[in-house]
Amino acid sequence: MPQCFVRLFQFCRPILYPHFQLLFLTAQRFKSNITGIVGPDREETRQKEDGTTALKTNQSLLQERNKHIPQGPFNVHPIFAGKAVGAIITDVEGKEYIDFAGGIGVANVGHCDEEVVKAIRDQADQYIHTCFHVVMYEPYVELAKRLNTLTPGKFSKKTMFVNSGAEAVENAVKVARHATGRPGVIAFEDAFHGRTLLALSLTSKTKPYKYGFAPFVPEIYRMPYAYCYRCAFGLEYPSCELRCAYFLKEFFQTHVSGEYVAALIVEPVLGEGGIVVPPKEYFQILYKICHDDGILFIADEVQSGFGRTAKMFAIEHYKVEPDIITMAKSMAGGLPLGAITGRSEAMDHPQVGGLGGTFAGNPLACRAGLAVLDQFEKKDFLNRARQIGKRILGRFQEFKENYPIVGDVRGLGAMVGMELVVDRKTKEPATALTKRLIDACREKGLLMISAGTYSNIIRSLMPLVITDEQLEQGLSIIDHELQELHR
Repeated sequence: MPQCFVRLFQFCRPILYPHFQLLFLTAQRFKSNITGIVGPDREETRQKEDGTTALKTNQSLLQERNKHIPQGPFNVHPIFAGKAVGAIITDVEGKEYIDFAGGIGVANVGHCDEEVVKAIRDQADQYIHTCFHVVMYEPYVELAKRLNTLTPGKFSKKTMFVNSGAEAVENAVKVARHATGRPGVIAFEDAFHGRTLLALSLTSKTKPYKYGFAPFVPEIYRMPYAYCYRCAFGLEYPSCELRCAYFLKEFFQTHVSGEYVAALIVEPVLGEGGIVVPPKEYFQILYKICHDDGILFIADEVQSGFGRTAKMFAIEHYKVEPDIITMAKSMAGGLPLGAITGRSEAMDHPQVGGLGGTFAGNPLACRAGLAVLDQFEKKDFLNRARQIGKRILGRFQEFKENYPIVGDVRGLGAMVGMELVVDRKTKEPATALTKRLIDACREKGLLMISAGTYSNIIRSLMPLVITDEQLEQGLSIIDHELQELHR
């Protein structure tokens, strides 16, 4: 380069550089605005301390997570979501995953269902929060009205809303205690009802949930669940004659008197406890014994509800009409919303001001809940859950025939579990192998989560909008990785 041009460049650089820098930043802001309109850009960036930008990666975000968030909130997979639609999650690095976890059973109608998103946006343009206790709003009333009709039971019902499944459980117990004037509550082994103090007291699994958080709420009594694969009585169905159900009568003699008990709370299908499906007569027996002693029967449908089992509520499979039902997870398409629906005389028993919460039944969540119910009316989600469950059960049974590690397969609708064991004879839980399988499947593009007291059960909670191709691809990944574990 001629010397005169070098001197000219050196002379002009201090003058022109700020203008070029401003032009560059303007272009970046323009790109950011466009990205915000059309959706997240795959090459997402973060601001570094020196003012420059760098690519967002799972690893860099994980470092930030560990720096700013305590270890208590667990993470199954070391990835960060960039986008989620239907049954596909795309991480911040652009890798796509088939979702068999559904945000732990929250995405039954799919990630970012268009009608749900539309309802949320429409509501956000009107008002976001007034607090139902201060200024009421129609979506709360309308959703309660529809749930009162939709839930099983021909009797008069009323519904109230909260923010989560744990809150729903807490308030169901409060209602039951107030309505009966009794303190006792019966829960079950392997049950999961939440992490708040009362819900945690009802929950069975000690580590990691309960360890170090004692003392717990008193007057909680626990009895065995109908876990046929690991029967607490060492019997087999049907020759057992439902010993586990009729044990409730003996329980009143050995643990707590029936007239002291306000409620029995039970999951129609154990979720976190391992996708355990009781025999068809089980709940009818429990229900009759409860009602003979004036005990309210609470069905915890937080994970099993809203079409997961091929009926709107899993308890419908057993032809039982619960006194109270708790709901959450998939009822609002991903927004935090829980509900308690129960007999009017019980729900009306607590005094004015005895129930509620500042954010309970948020307008956006209620509108999302209404949109979810609309989608159930428009789309045949229940039949789709039946189809998905049939296919998964079939493939899991094949895995059981081909791989000794698979000890048991069970399910109801699209809520299916595959229990992994080290030895089929001893039924020793294969906890470490289950984690290896989940991690290996993630590397192949499939997201799964475990369940069970020993975390040795693979559970299926994929969105019900999953395509046949996505379902088959996910099952094939599991098949391949099971082969690898047996090498």
